[in-house]
Amino acid sequence: MTRQTTLIWLVPVIAAVVFAADQLSKYWVSTALLVGQSWMPIAALEPLIRITRVQNSGAAFGMFPAAGSVFLAVAVIVVIGIVRYYYTRALSAPLWVRFGLGLMLGGALGNLIDRIRFGYVVDFFDLGWFPVFNVADSSIVIGVTLLAIYVGFIQPKETQPVEPRIDREPSAPSTT
Repeated sequence: MTRQTTLIWLVPVIAAVVFAADQLSKYWVSTALLVGQSWMPIAALEPLIRITRVQNSGAAFGMFPAAGSVFLAVAVIVVIGIVRYYYTRALSAPLWVRFGLGLMLGGALGNLIDRIRFGYVVDFFDLGWFPVFNVADSSIVIGVTLLAIYVGFIQPKETQPVEPRIDREPSAPSTT
């Protein structure tokens, strides 16, 4: 057994941890705060971050709030795409790339479940100057960044075989 196949469990385990952390944090926020209500666990951090419950029916960061069903379909496609990519291309990728795929998969599943159950995603990290987000969103952004670095700069490029060049004698001019 190669190292890659012995660690085939890495992506599902990371995805499960992210999914659990995301769903537990959303459950806690949903039961502790009303929509729009904020909480400051550490008063000194209030200028930087607070917990504010938001219901996001749109895309990331609240964009396109009326297109919730479209984003539900997109989330399903993304989950399928991540799983397919992992099993067809990334089994031999470095551990950090597979870790990133696990982050993306867990985050995508966390937000997908919210859309199925509620028709919106529960967001709560409020930086004040940035749209409110959640654990799943953070995991997706980190995972996409890791995958983009790998695909864009590190992944071995597939080379196309070069056809040998055959020099032919010039044909006689046509007299048609």
